[in-house]
Amino acid sequence: MTRTIISTTDAPQAIGTYSQAVRTGNTVYLSGQIPLVPATMQMVEGDIAAQVRQVFQNLSAVAQAAGGTLNDCAKVHVFLTDLVNFPVVNQVMAEFFTEPYPARAAIGVASLPRGAEVEVDAIMVLE
Repeated sequence: MTRTIISTTDAPQAIGTYSQAVRTGNTVYLSGQIPLVPATMQMVEGDIAAQVRQVFQNLSAVAQAAGGTLNDCAKVHVFLTDLVNFPVVNQVMAEFFTEPYPARAAIGVASLPRGAEVEVDAIMVLE
């Protein structure tokens, strides 16, 4: 299996033992993104909508570095510390994705790195 590591300065640098994304064949596995601003590596300021928007901006940058867009995603996992924020995720996702939408799971979790309220990862398939 050949793996290609995807990296971009337009998304937060890895804060652990992982890559921003890994491509194997036509499939790209995008690591989870929290709402860090790439230039500062600090959490974005604002409400949950600002956090979700930053997460999708980060994922979009990694997808572009891999040669695709978020619309190439086949599956998205959304992790929320409070599932009451799920409608906000739907609203913001509509800004970044067009139909047909990817498959998706929303998972409630007790906590996320750096106190984030949301984290999203994805699986992208390129032609």
